Amino acid sequence: MDVLVVGDANPDLVLRGDVRPRFGQAEQLLSGADLVLGGSAAITAAGCARLGLRTALLTAVGADVFGAFTRQRLEERGVELLLAGAGADVPTGLSVILSAEDDRAILTLPGTIPALRPEDVTDAHLAATRHLHVASLYLQPRLAAGLAGIFARARAAGVGTSLDTNWDPAERWESVTEILEHTDVFLPNANELRAVTGEDDLDAAAARLTRLGTTVVMKNGAAGARAWAPEGEWAAPGRTVEVADTTGAGDSFNAGFLAGRLAGLPTAEAIGWAAAAGSLSTRAAGGTAAQATREELSPSGR
Repeated sequence: MDVLVVGDANPDLVLRGDVRPRFGQAEQLLSGADLVLGGSAAITAAGCARLGLRTALLTAVGADVFGAFTRQRLEERGVELLLAGAGADVPTGLSVILSAEDDRAILTLPGTIPALRPEDVTDAHLAATRHLHVASLYLQPRLAAGLAGIFARARAAGVGTSLDTNWDPAERWESVTEILEHTDVFLPNANELRAVTGEDDLDAAAARLTRLGTTVVMKNGAAGARAWAPEGEWAAPGRTVEVADTTGAGDSFNAGFLAGRLAGLPTAEAIGWAAAAGSLSTRAAGGTAAQATREELSPSGR
């Protein structure tokens, strides 16, 4: 494998239009609703596969209709599935995305999402991949508790490591420093970078983390990407597109960066791929319908 992605996989129900709830039994009319592949890890894995990387996803899903939907969508994208046990009666996770023009809210049923354990990531898995990416840290507390050890084993085996924590629903942001000491690339958005470090200034926040030896690659919305490493910093613009839905754009950003990095590009060029991949993914509803191809990111075919 080029990439082993570890983390969440579940359907997303993306609702658009008048999505800000008004209680009191009020009925509201929507302009759109799509049931699509969701989960940060699953969307990243689908994006990596679309960019030509040999990709596997280690995840847990239930033996229910949402689990069958998730497996089918990943298999259609050419992602090799490595399924961990979650218990026969545990339902597959589900997220409802309330997508407004200027913001969004996410309601998540964890279900099988927290089922992964550190021991599910075996030495055999690490021996079979070039790079290990973990997503949705705070939805998976058992995995998070042992992730520093997993990343240490990966590094010892010569495997690259990257982490996208996503948002912490509890807003405690625990355990990150120990993990980042063994992380090659940290992939937050601006709000996550501030929350993880407690720093309002992004440059100061990134400097705190690069001192640990990690490269910080930040999703910067419509502005594209910024990156900081011990040896320097860079920025890259996004692509101008007609936006249909921003769900999963950060995960497609991850896939673009990993594809560039594994192609041997320097960070300055890899973040250009990341920014373009994130932008292009917003052309359709959901996280995977409009994910970029290799040709769209690199017309030269590199």
